[in-house]
Amino acid sequence: MAKVADKYLKVDPWAIIEEGFDPERNRTSESIFSLGNEYMGVRGYAEEGYGGDSLLGSYFNGLNEQLEIGNHYKGIIRSLRYMVNAVDWLYTRITVDGEQLDLAKSTISDYSRRLDFRSGTYQREFVWHLENGKSLKVTFTRMVSMTLSHLGLQQVAFQPLNFSGSVEVCTGLDFGIIHEERGENMWNSLHSAEEGTVTGIMASTIHTGNKLFSGFALQSPQPLQTTRIERDKFIGQSFSLKLSQAETTYYTKFVVNCADSNSTRTADELWNEGMELAAAAGKLDETAVLAEQADYWSRIWETSDINIEGDPENQQGIRFCIFQLYQTYHGDHPGFNIGAKGLTGEAYRGLAFWDTESYCLPFYMFNNPKAARSLLEFRYKTLAEAMERAKDVDCEGACYPIATIDGTESCDLWQHSNLQLHVGTAVSYGIWHYVKNTGDQAFLYSKGAEMLIQISRFYATRGQWGQRTGEYGYFGVMGPDEFQLMVNNNCYINLMAQKSFEYTLDTLRVMKEQAPAEYAEVVARTALREEELGDWSSKAQHMRIPLDEISGVYEEHDGFFDMPHLDIHSIPVTEFPLYSNWSYDRLYRYDMIKQPDVLMFMFLYSGQFSKEAKIANYEYYEPRCIHESSLSPSIHSILASEIDKHEEAYNFFEFATRLDLDNYNRNTREGLHTTSIAAAWMNIVYGFGGMRSDGERLSFQPTLPERWSSYSFQVLYEEVLLRIVVDQTTVKLSAISGGSTEVIVYGQQIKVDDSGTVLPLGEGMLAG
Repeated sequence: MAKVADKYLKVDPWAIIEEGFDPERNRTSESIFSLGNEYMGVRGYAEEGYGGDSLLGSYFNGLNEQLEIGNHYKGIIRSLRYMVNAVDWLYTRITVDGEQLDLAKSTISDYSRRLDFRSGTYQREFVWHLENGKSLKVTFTRMVSMTLSHLGLQQVAFQPLNFSGSVEVCTGLDFGIIHEERGENMWNSLHSAEEGTVTGIMASTIHTGNKLFSGFALQSPQPLQTTRIERDKFIGQSFSLKLSQAETTYYTKFVVNCADSNSTRTADELWNEGMELAAAAGKLDETAVLAEQADYWSRIWETSDINIEGDPENQQGIRFCIFQLYQTYHGDHPGFNIGAKGLTGEAYRGLAFWDTESYCLPFYMFNNPKAARSLLEFRYKTLAEAMERAKDVDCEGACYPIATIDGTESCDLWQHSNLQLHVGTAVSYGIWHYVKNTGDQAFLYSKGAEMLIQISRFYATRGQWGQRTGEYGYFGVMGPDEFQLMVNNNCYINLMAQKSFEYTLDTLRVMKEQAPAEYAEVVARTALREEELGDWSSKAQHMRIPLDEISGVYEEHDGFFDMPHLDIHSIPVTEFPLYSNWSYDRLYRYDMIKQPDVLMFMFLYSGQFSKEAKIANYEYYEPRCIHESSLSPSIHSILASEIDKHEEAYNFFEFATRLDLDNYNRNTREGLHTTSIAAAWMNIVYGFGGMRSDGERLSFQPTLPERWSSYSFQVLYEEVLLRIVVDQTTVKLSAISGGSTEVIVYGQQIKVDDSGTVLPLGEGMLAG
């Protein structure tokens, strides 16, 4: 893989630190230094205004706008929704002696910024050298509260180094920012006012009518004499602070943002709620707020930390990944989902894809089951939209969209939105995987079963019986490998649909026997017919699974083995990414694949495939994969670890935790690769830790990369927090809390409790 790191950040185990300001890397850093709390997110942009290249990004989960497509073909979407750039609640302008601060124009020195994993704060500071010879140290601190979803905090401190005088500040709330992808502002101002200590504004999106209130209150050790500033889509306060040489003066801005993306409140109700919350926020003690934030993160690291000895870069990298995963999602708002860039940028339009259930769900399942359930709640909440989409494509049941923010299909590329059928199987797998490992039968019986029935209906009406083989399958599709278009019987789709049928039938059978009341209710709610069960069983039994019996290699789709072969290593590095340098149709002419397809289902249902089968398929497909997806290397690394290709596994892992920190794909500037960040966690826990979660019990087969002296991770299983420590000679398992449980290690079932268990590192498990 021709991926080269762009290293410019200081390596630190508990923080991201940038020393010196580089305008060429500014957008990349804006993504890396993003803050979020699941409800809202903000990029690490310069709040004081920056005249250079920047993406001023402020986003809210579920807040969306609509774009009309104008298509007239049935089944192809006519409009789409996307995450909209919202209010700049950090807006600040700073002036001294008539000179305004702007890093694109001002002279500065000693620039640094720090994202601290333990305090959950972002701090930026530098010395501003004015044209008149004065030097002023400016420090910006910001925080997005992890415990009070609506609350943001900004503190700006000034220390004059060689003068006494004053600084003029204007701080406000700006709805006038541009949504970059559309090149226009997407807001209508509804109301703005100053009431008591609170300055507030409310606006609505132009097309969807989503409403957002933003309000702030100020605190400072100095009495503030403020003047209200108002203009279109903006309200703020200006004031002056007295400065004494060598002394630090500051003010703190407490901001409350309240979004309404479902029109559940009137404008007056939202305004009153926001003003009340903002007034309460203005009475908070900043020290207590920052301490509460640090306490939250302390609890997270107690349960979710991964410790690596002997590899400081990947230690920093994996903690950055865990930090961003909790910032992106922690389950406080059931019905929210995870966009491909989280809340860090506009690429992929803030939409959620199938990798939420495939890549993100395991992290939350074993660290924060409440968040895992919340992710699945989003699919239940949007079941009606999925059923409407199925009708659009001439099917029954529920067709879950390939890309969505509100449950509707928002991918305007028909070959993806109409041919990639595997999203429903990911939802079905996610339900199965979650229930298996958490035991949450209540969710399965109350919501999961209903989804499973509608998913099965879709796959029962979208497929056909083949003429030649008499087998059931799916024609005119695209699997996870997006370099194979309009193919028949993609092996991944067929196998995953088969598993969906089987899980649905098994769930209904158990419910009928053990929960007859819940069974009767779901049958009535879905109008389930007995003949449907027989139909699904027949289609599962006769599903076409393309396989070469001699080699043991699953054929990615009918005819794949006959496609022209292309040596991917012969492609010049200058031609990557191929989407930008090859004509679109050229991608589909070869047996080259974008990302794992067959290997993906071998990972998801690992226990159902022998090591020999994995070796055969890995050795066939790995040389054909160009890893044009950031999700690809982790699956290859996990499987390489399992089949004893340890050096290859580490090579694939090498940039997993630092994909964004070192900008391997040269696109971090667009936002973080959130689902790839989750894959980096999987890469360590499922890869080197050898964890498998698809069997009867949770199992482990740890290996130790030769560059590491030891590592440890923790997972929550059956309400027991397990700690696994791997060093050069032993594997130690202990129950940190929750009592005891049984797991499988190197094929041996053992009981783990607080006294711990020590096993020798498995034979051949020291990766060399």
